[in-house]
Amino acid sequence: MSMAEGDTLISVDYEVFGKVQGVFFRKYTQAESKKLGLVGWVQNTDQGTVQGQLQGPTSKVRHMQEWLETKGSPKSHIDRASFNNEKVILKLDYSDFQIVK
Repeated sequence: MSMAEGDTLISVDYEVFGKVQGVFFRKYTQAESKKLGLVGWVQNTDQGTVQGQLQGPTSKVRHMQEWLETKGSPKSHIDRASFNNEKVILKLDYSDFQIVK
């Protein structure tokens, strides 16, 4: 990935499956996203998954996607993560990373 490509802003939706509720997954997701300088949101679903949206430079979003697939919060157990609706954006739709109740 070239530097220019890594700086392109993208938006991607995500959903994480496994033991991801009641394990501070949202809090850790918010903290990791803020550390990377990403914006977006995260929320629990009624299906027992965690979903949300990431926006930021491609290289940082890729890092966060890997984190969501493999790391998560210390007590979580991730089965898999799915990513959809990836697109290049000209500007960020959010000013920070929110936990949606």
